Amino acid sequence: MKKRNKKFQKKNSNSLNKLSLFQKNDGKYSKKCPLSVKNAPIVDYKNISLLKKYISDNGKIVSSKISSVSFSKQKKLTREIKKAKILGLI
Repeated sequence: MKKRNKKFQKKNSNSLNKLSLFQKNDGKYSKKCPLSVKNAPIVDYKNISLLKKYISDNGKIVSSKISSVSFSKQKKLTREIKKAKILGLI
């Protein structure tokens, strides 16, 4: 078997080189829902400062994988963001 040139050999990949929002985190890092902790802000269509944190620059709602919000809170958050958009608050 022939040896390959050193240029074309695969380098040792560091875990920091692979960081991305859309890749799984290998279970090393788990974040709790920021809306389910004690003294969490109330999700309401009138609380615009909270709702803007979960909207991207393009006006789309950020997914729960990126924002680490629980499923039930994500549904409520989506509903309230849509209400605020309809009323023209956002």
